[in-house]
Amino acid sequence: MTDPKTHTFESQDNLELSSAKDWATGLPAVKSSLSHVYSAAGAVRGTQALLKLNQKRGFDCPSCAWPDPDEHRALAEFCENGAKAVASEATQKTITAEFFKQYSVSELLEKSDVWHEQQGRLAEPMIKPAGATHYETISWEDAFTLIADQLKALADPNEAIFYTSGRTSNEAAFLYQLMIRHYGTNNLPDCSNMCHESSGSALTAAIGIGKGTVSLDDIHSADTIICIGQNPGTNHPRMLSALEKAVENGGQVIAVNPLKEAGLQAFANPQKPLGLLNKKTQLTSQYLQVAPNGDHALYRAIAKLWKEWEDSGETIFDHDFIAKHTEGITDYLVAVEKSQWSDLLDDCGIEKQDIERLARTLLEKDRKVITCWAMGLTQHRNAVDTIREIANIHLLIGAIGREGAGLCPVRGHSNVQGDRTMGIFEKMPAWFHDSLDATFEFKSPREHGYDTVMAIQAMHEKKASVFIAMGGNFVQASPDSDFTAHALRNCTLTVQVATKLNRSHLITGETALILPCYGRSDKDSGENGDQFVTCENSMGIVQASQGSLTPVSDALKSEPHIIAEIATRLIGDTDKVQWRWLASDYDRIRDIIEKTIPGFDSYNERARQSGGFYLPNGVKNRTWNTPTQKANFHQSEVDTMKVSDGHLLLQTLRSHDQYNTTIYGMDDRYRGIGHARRIVFLNPEDMKRLGLTPAQRVDITSHWKGETRIAKAFQAIPYEIPAGAAAAYFPEANVLVPVDHTAHVSNTPCSKGIEISIKPSE
Repeated sequence: MTDPKTHTFESQDNLELSSAKDWATGLPAVKSSLSHVYSAAGAVRGTQALLKLNQKRGFDCPSCAWPDPDEHRALAEFCENGAKAVASEATQKTITAEFFKQYSVSELLEKSDVWHEQQGRLAEPMIKPAGATHYETISWEDAFTLIADQLKALADPNEAIFYTSGRTSNEAAFLYQLMIRHYGTNNLPDCSNMCHESSGSALTAAIGIGKGTVSLDDIHSADTIICIGQNPGTNHPRMLSALEKAVENGGQVIAVNPLKEAGLQAFANPQKPLGLLNKKTQLTSQYLQVAPNGDHALYRAIAKLWKEWEDSGETIFDHDFIAKHTEGITDYLVAVEKSQWSDLLDDCGIEKQDIERLARTLLEKDRKVITCWAMGLTQHRNAVDTIREIANIHLLIGAIGREGAGLCPVRGHSNVQGDRTMGIFEKMPAWFHDSLDATFEFKSPREHGYDTVMAIQAMHEKKASVFIAMGGNFVQASPDSDFTAHALRNCTLTVQVATKLNRSHLITGETALILPCYGRSDKDSGENGDQFVTCENSMGIVQASQGSLTPVSDALKSEPHIIAEIATRLIGDTDKVQWRWLASDYDRIRDIIEKTIPGFDSYNERARQSGGFYLPNGVKNRTWNTPTQKANFHQSEVDTMKVSDGHLLLQTLRSHDQYNTTIYGMDDRYRGIGHARRIVFLNPEDMKRLGLTPAQRVDITSHWKGETRIAKAFQAIPYEIPAGAAAAYFPEANVLVPVDHTAHVSNTPCSKGIEISIKPSE
């Protein structure tokens, strides 16, 4: 049952419904962007921020990780959600001690997430002492000492959890993991555990690197781009410009998604005069509304068609590539042969003639095929097998490691990929530990630490009692919201390093700290001059990010500074690490990164290059860093999730007025929703079967291993979605996601595969 102190039920009496849109962006997006920025930051400060956003001498967007063009960048090199993120960060409103005197923690818990977001920037360090009802002021010195003392008092370093958000810079992430491993644990859960962990697990085994293999130029020159399990119009809107360019260059875009989404259909480019007049470019040439969790079956069906055509005498497979660069094709084709057409078609929900059209499209021209995906694939039980099946398809026709072809997991949060490169991972490979040990002359712990799900379970079982978060909104990002809240409340100390107030600051351990830090847009000046940080985007490009806005409070500190002060008290300086000295000049942090991690040669010099630099990616040269030294086919049965009669399969998703867990407003313009978030989208025929009328209030129950979880007071909305499917916004629906319902191998929560039943609210 939902805990009212964990979640708030905003009024939905003002729900407005309109038709779902069939195109994205255009003038409405421009108006929305400017409205958010100027109302929050003011005309002067807002314009200053926008003109620096994603520019070569500016700062990296704190929103998504879509890459910037290598060469020319537009004056407005940002999207609507990027503008909202900057408006949020550049606001001149502040939260001070007076705010926390006015509101108790319990009163703040009754407020909605959008209300929290609108209160402004955190302006000074705060503490909620044990037993207190309110946060109160604490000095930085006392906060740092408290954290170090609490960590030192633990019987085992593994009783501490160190979480990292994707917003953290390379420099902060490297210093953070170095402190934590000196302390003696690998408990480094991060937001990757909840999003693209399945991609990393699958790709590392298949091709030897857990990242994408394409560049923006490859996107532009591709013959066919499949967008599967993603919604770029809301989650990474600048991708639409790249898809538009691909179409203008003669390529085709295929959309595979259960819901019809505006950004996968057509795009009005606001960088062009006609786009501002809402003149649209049709993006998608084929739209396949796959059944929930039917993606593996769809790709297996493509392979089965190709094998049948190959067996009939056509030359479908790239035999030279397969012989030279791959292992395991024989066993894989046996698995393909065993797959039955009746099962595949039933599982994917797509007509065979439509799959045949897709399979033929992939073979046209030069077979320059790119598959792009996001959490619509990664958050299923069979996610790793599905992504490996996608890799299989590319290997069959050699559509990898050459121009215009490859694999493209689209990361959701700026620098989430860079954090992993820097060592934010609970099970880094042996070479990384060896390099740390050699560079810093200590023995780093080798025992694997807790990922996000394991960390929640450890806190719930009181095996861990200190939780420190470098950014993020852990409570709202995690599955099984009530279970997660209970886990955090079991801690003796919770620490949140943050820029804005969120619900995770209000669901606390016995003692809680809020430590305010700089955002991406803030000017970071110190004794050694103005500093910049670096970030890595979805395509492996590392570039500088330097804020220029005057911070809203003199009490803010940078993340590297905060880490260094904690480490000084917790670890102390060593012969190889002087924490404050490193944090006083980020060039020094980059110097030690260069010594530790391959690919960062001449880091400081190259970071200052206009546009940054690409990290090595052997797959682009068809070099495979796998045990076989080749790319590996993967055989697996197609194991599509089934639900009981009368039940539905629910996926969580974002509205257009949010980014990750940050809620900017109550509207979802593209899906036709106004002034409400407790929404469940349903197939109209399913609604008739359930006896539901549009906007009727319903309760949703999830079913897992005999357990039930209930989310109350949602409104049922008819939508173009396959029968048997349902969709609802997170974090409101996260209470329905069982903490132990996770993807095989990656342990990612199955937020896209939740078995539910629905009934009218009482």
